[in-house]
Amino acid sequence: MTRDSQRSKVYAAEGFVRTLFDRAAEHSSRTIEFFGTNLTLPPEARFASVESVQSYVDDVLALGPVRERWPDVAALAVRPRRGVTAAHYERDEHGAAIAVPERRTTWALRELVVLHEIAHHLCDAAPPHGPEFVATFCDLAGAVMGPEAAHVLRVVYAKEGVR
Repeated sequence: MTRDSQRSKVYAAEGFVRTLFDRAAEHSSRTIEFFGTNLTLPPEARFASVESVQSYVDDVLALGPVRERWPDVAALAVRPRRGVTAAHYERDEHGAAIAVPERRTTWALRELVVLHEIAHHLCDAAPPHGPEFVATFCDLAGAVMGPEAAHVLRVVYAKEGVR
């Protein structure tokens, strides 16, 4: 098994990006100053239930740009998870699933976290948070949320030393 040496850097970068989106959502303007440039962040979806996450996942996997980039992608289930400290992706002989907390948390039932887990489904490379995964997540965020989201992820990943 390949060591997932970038995992903590990826999580740190994504935590910073989520904070940027949170702060933008708190203001009437979604424009932020990002490394000396004014940038308008897209709104980020929030989810109220496992069912709403499932609907979102189905919609994302059906999007034209996603189907073009990943034409052979299999279905992805969403299931409840008892704990509230994490969301995760799992794959076994029965298929693939994202496990999300059943009750609302400040971070797990949000678009960036769900897209991170979908990116694991689209990228089966080792290590799980390596360069191929990072590129997949950035491409997916760009296809779904827009180029600004992908740009912010790429810049913050680079700042954190993520390859």
